Amino acid sequence: MGEALVGGLVAGGWDAPDLYVVEKVAERRRALAERLPGLRVGEVPPAAEGVVLAVKPADVASTGRAVAEAGCARVLSIAAGVALATLEQVLGAESSQLPVVRAMPNTPALVGAGAAAIAAGTWAGEDDLAWAEEILGAVGTVVRVPEALLDAVTGLSGSGPAYVFLVAEALIDAGVFVGLPHDVSRHLALQTLLGAARLLDESGQTPTVLRGAVTSPGGTTAAGLRALEAGGLRSALLEAVVAATERSRQLGARDAPG
Repeated sequence: MGEALVGGLVAGGWDAPDLYVVEKVAERRRALAERLPGLRVGEVPPAAEGVVLAVKPADVASTGRAVAEAGCARVLSIAAGVALATLEQVLGAESSQLPVVRAMPNTPALVGAGAAAIAAGTWAGEDDLAWAEEILGAVGTVVRVPEALLDAVTGLSGSGPAYVFLVAEALIDAGVFVGLPHDVSRHLALQTLLGAARLLDESGQTPTVLRGAVTSPGGTTAAGLRALEAGGLRSALLEAVVAATERSRQLGARDAPG
């Protein structure tokens, strides 16, 4: 995710020499430097106007301490499940009133089509949120929410790509089941998902209106939708989001400071 952000920023007009990436693995440092000429890459964080914590939750404490010791003006964290209170504690934000912003991005950011939500920490103001939006906006869309809603964001858009991938798998398998060659079924299923999402985004219509437009009374789509409703698709998706949201809450409570 961190590499996706760096690539998105450079593609969006940021100068690579203005960015500095901290990476412990030498091979990864070399790969980044080759991919993005001019990018500064090292093992130790320098003083910075803004820092993005793109590390695993287990590495937040050590990385946060290193960042705080080096000196930074504000921090954006994309570490999954790590609460603002934990981040502020690790960074010593109370004594310095360091602005911290927590984000929940998702994996389509890897192709510049991410959906992220951000929440402001105790000392994060409008300028800090705008900065975080500029960073994450390089690889997708960004919304602002209170931190209490980030678990729901995780359940919907954070875990959501996996739900879509499962639907894609099922559609491909169904196409093969009714007689299509696998490559044809895959091509049609993926383009159907892409096209439907684009139509929904660009038409300005609600899902209900678009579904009605393609559903003729007594027709093939009506028959298919009836089978999906009978199979509990709508309920299953709702339960998936609820389950993922609750699991996010549990993980956050487990890792809470104190």
